[in-house]
Amino acid sequence: MDIEFKKITEFPRGTLVALLRDAYSFEPKFERDWLNQWKEFDDFFFDNPHIADLCGFMTVLDGEPIGFVSWNPTSLPESIEVGHNCILTKHKGKGYGKRQMQEAVSRMIARGPKRIVVWTNESFIPARHSYESAGFQFVKESEETFSWYAGPRIHYEIIVNS
Repeated sequence: MDIEFKKITEFPRGTLVALLRDAYSFEPKFERDWLNQWKEFDDFFFDNPHIADLCGFMTVLDGEPIGFVSWNPTSLPESIEVGHNCILTKHKGKGYGKRQMQEAVSRMIARGPKRIVVWTNESFIPARHSYESAGFQFVKESEETFSWYAGPRIHYEIIVNS
């Protein structure tokens, strides 16, 4: 079966946290350091369904969520920033992340930004490939990091032609 993109609010509270935990399970320090932030994010989206359904979606395979993406439109019309973006570990490397990001870019462009921006880390090779395959261009490497074990932050963007 092919993937579908559904509203985040069609799934129970805690789904976003569960997806993030799995997607970052390759390095246990992420869960240790970011679990509270992930829970706050999950609570915010489920407490504000009008925002959740406007600023993100769930990627679904055979009725089960396998990933999601979110974005922050508060800097429109100048830019939209990609927020959390993940695919379950067992589904990585199958093109789902690329398709998820292509769908997200399409939805973000419809909102009318001049740019779509995203930050990731040097060690997140699959995320970097996903962004590049969806049309993002490398902008710069920053000395700022999310955490020492994730490596330098990498900035990508898409310039949207109006």
